Amino acid sequence: MNKNTIIGLVLIFGIFIGYSYLMSPSQEQLKEMKRKADSTYLATQTKRESDIKALARDRAIVIAQEKEKILSTGKKLDSVTVLRLSMKDELGSFANAAVGKDTMYSIENDVFKLQVASLGGKIAHVELKDYRTWDQQPLQLLSNDSLHFGLSFFSNNRIINTNRLYFQPFWPDSPNAGQHKTKVSGTDSLRFGMRLFVSASDSTIDPDKYIEYIYTVKGNEYMLRYQVKFVNMTDNIDPATKFLVLTWNDNLKRQEKSLNMERLSTGLYFKYTEDKVDNLSESNDEEKILKNERLKWISYKQQFFTSTIIADDFFSDPKLRVATLPGGNRYLKSMSAEVGIPFVPSENKAIAISMYFGPNKYYGLKKYHQDLEKQIPLGWGFFLMAWINIYAVIPVFTFFGNFGWNYGIIILILTIILKTILFPIAYKTYKSSAKMRVLKPEIDELSKKYPNKEDAMKKQSATMDLYKKAGVNPMAGCIPLLLQMPILIAMFRFFPSSIELRQQAFLWATDLSSYDSIYTFPGGFTIPYYGDHISLFALLMTISSVAYTKINDQMMGSQQTQMPGMKTMMYLMPVMFLFWFNDYSSGLSYYYLLANLLTFAQIYIIRATIDEKKLHLQIEANRKKTVKKSGFQKRLEDMAKKRGYPVKK
Repeated sequence: MNKNTIIGLVLIFGIFIGYSYLMSPSQEQLKEMKRKADSTYLATQTKRESDIKALARDRAIVIAQEKEKILSTGKKLDSVTVLRLSMKDELGSFANAAVGKDTMYSIENDVFKLQVASLGGKIAHVELKDYRTWDQQPLQLLSNDSLHFGLSFFSNNRIINTNRLYFQPFWPDSPNAGQHKTKVSGTDSLRFGMRLFVSASDSTIDPDKYIEYIYTVKGNEYMLRYQVKFVNMTDNIDPATKFLVLTWNDNLKRQEKSLNMERLSTGLYFKYTEDKVDNLSESNDEEKILKNERLKWISYKQQFFTSTIIADDFFSDPKLRVATLPGGNRYLKSMSAEVGIPFVPSENKAIAISMYFGPNKYYGLKKYHQDLEKQIPLGWGFFLMAWINIYAVIPVFTFFGNFGWNYGIIILILTIILKTILFPIAYKTYKSSAKMRVLKPEIDELSKKYPNKEDAMKKQSATMDLYKKAGVNPMAGCIPLLLQMPILIAMFRFFPSSIELRQQAFLWATDLSSYDSIYTFPGGFTIPYYGDHISLFALLMTISSVAYTKINDQMMGSQQTQMPGMKTMMYLMPVMFLFWFNDYSSGLSYYYLLANLLTFAQIYIIRATIDEKKLHLQIEANRKKTVKKSGFQKRLEDMAKKRGYPVKK
């Protein structure tokens, strides 16, 4: 082999290696290819389910023929024989698990009471110990009467759903063995298990082949662990299986005083793996199929509480649905989720899921580092609103709430803090308004000088020149409003969902998170868009808002007279608030009322400190100074020149 041959082989080898490297897919491309493959598999699995159902119909015909043969011999078919034939055909090696008694096993810790059912081996009941419903009944997040929670998979050309099968209990922790009721407290934890055994014969089970659920509960946590193990099940699970299908359906019960408000705050939330939190519509029914998508968690969120499942790995290709239940006042909405869970039959690997059943408390959810707190409406769409709630409202609520203070007093303290922070801006605003009042006679003279519409540009230019020389900012009145708007909207979003205010009484309000009512109309009478009751906090807030509008109108002076349409709208808005807030959180109406009253106090204090005579002398002194023209004024003058108007130098 000569030198040229060696060089040629080296070059060919190098080209081959370089081509393989350059053409190999990236990690992102590999993930996308796997995601599409998983989705294709799930689609194929759906078709296969349809084929198996058709096969089940054919087997039903065969069973009917077997029954006819037995009857033709003169024998009678008893109920046990019929059930056994039917179950063996439908469930195969799981037929014996189709018959049993649904027994409940209780697990209690410091914060909730759970009941695990032998039918389905699932958590069938969750009661939160520290909370009650609006009518002082035990607060149940899950209830067996509407719950469907189970895994589906293929077994010998049959679709098996664990929700329909009976499990048998076992106790991994020997001190609790055989107990139907167990309890754990503090930092301790306990485990409880359920096993679904495979049939060894028509009447016996194989003790070495089973599906195992293990629940791990800590003494002081709302979060628990749920593990699924398949032990020696390779002969009973389709070897081509890549996913188990988890189905979770539930009808969420009403917990709060205002049914309409609770329904509007109830929805299905989910988080994409390594991505944002999203949700289905809270105001309308919606169904969404997220093909080729993976989720980290799915949550059935109510106004103040949530039930969440969190995958250690991911949930694939979810089908999600939320629907408002018609009529009645017992249930809020129907929730449905169907997802794929990665699974390989040949691997002895447990599927691990975390479950959260508890309150929507910001710090309580944030500590799990799963973005669960983003279910709480803090104004996540605009960072400033979220910051106000995260760094101001929630810390104040938490700090003073830990001392056991009444939340009516805490809202007062919060309002005082926010008003104190904004006071320097309010002071400058009022001072600017005072300057405009001093200049009002001169503004009126300009109006007389330029009475015609065609002189509007001249009048505007002259007015801006007057403001500039006097050192007045005509936009100063808008600045505090712009600064307060994020605060007002942040409170509007957070207060109705603040569990800190839930069932907290203050003055005549029995629940600051819901509406207060001093009078309910008799006979079911309802005023359209208003309601069937009178909220005193909403009424007082409206009156104070009208008073604030009037005071602000007087402060702005000449500006308001130039915009009569805007003036009417400003008086109309508080009246509209009365209709919006009558069924809203009384704590929010109370906050807005306090904000208005403190504004009145600030105006009184500022008025006492500003001498308008001295202010007028200061304005006259400013007018004698040479003032650089602003860009806005220069643009007005340029526009006036183009139209042929003389401009004062």
